Amino acid sequence: MPFLDSHEVAARLPWPAVIDALDRAVPAAFGDGRFHDRSVIPARGGHLLAMPAASENAVGVKLVGVGPDNPRHGLPRIQALYVVFDARHLSPLAVLDGTSLTTIRTAGQSAAVVRRLAAPDARHLVVFGSGPQARAHVEALCAVRPVETVRIVARRPEPVAALCAELGSDRLDVRPGTPDDVSKADVVVCATTSATPVFDGRDLGERACVVAVGSHTPDARELDHAVFTRASLTLVEHRGTALREAGDIIHAVAAGVLTEDRITDFGDLAERGAPAVEGISVYKSVGMGYQDLAVIEEALRADVAARR
Repeated sequence: MPFLDSHEVAARLPWPAVIDALDRAVPAAFGDGRFHDRSVIPARGGHLLAMPAASENAVGVKLVGVGPDNPRHGLPRIQALYVVFDARHLSPLAVLDGTSLTTIRTAGQSAAVVRRLAAPDARHLVVFGSGPQARAHVEALCAVRPVETVRIVARRPEPVAALCAELGSDRLDVRPGTPDDVSKADVVVCATTSATPVFDGRDLGERACVVAVGSHTPDARELDHAVFTRASLTLVEHRGTALREAGDIIHAVAAGVLTEDRITDFGDLAERGAPAVEGISVYKSVGMGYQDLAVIEEALRADVAARR
């Protein structure tokens, strides 16, 4: 049984393939209700998540260790493994690095959403955060929109400078930014661990597409109330899950600036298609097990092809 490490996972998952696989997975996932709640197991240093999923051909589970204090000890905040089995005989197929998988599927899903919602000529991107998700989102969004400028906003200047140096090129102007840069942004990505809003929603441009993938606990949020007050579309993967887990959504509903009937989820998109967006759009992600499995099946197809 093969083990695919982070490098092997990434090598088998080019962005166009990931984005298309995630788009294809939505109708099947929402059409037959193959949803399984994640389990949260408290531990001394954080908590362990178990995220199961099943499709026609595969079944698997991602085990995610979340250690909030890990960076102080030189360890990643999130570490994960994925075990996948074939659906017919329940024979184990592979074990994969789940940390890189999570990074890739999260950014890939954001790119799939941006491809539907953002202006076709979106060129200006602002990213809050300087970690793996920030890097992956720049790469993934450049695969679906003609991005020309990127501004990276984070608390510590050293990782921002390093990320700018890594991603910048003759065709892509990547520089350190400030929260005020959202006023010129076509797309804004929030990929932080912040528990409080990272920018003032009143500063957003009239046609901005906002993606929030960072803070994922009920008491934390990256977006303020002004974002939801101004948004013409608020999109989540699954309405019930977001109302339980997504602090951005929970806070906005509690404050009365967002009502449940104004929340669109992927099931609505599968049934009715993407709506025409007039104004600001918001996508808040908490991550779903079917997304991991869809990306893994794509990686395994690529692995089989590579072995031929």
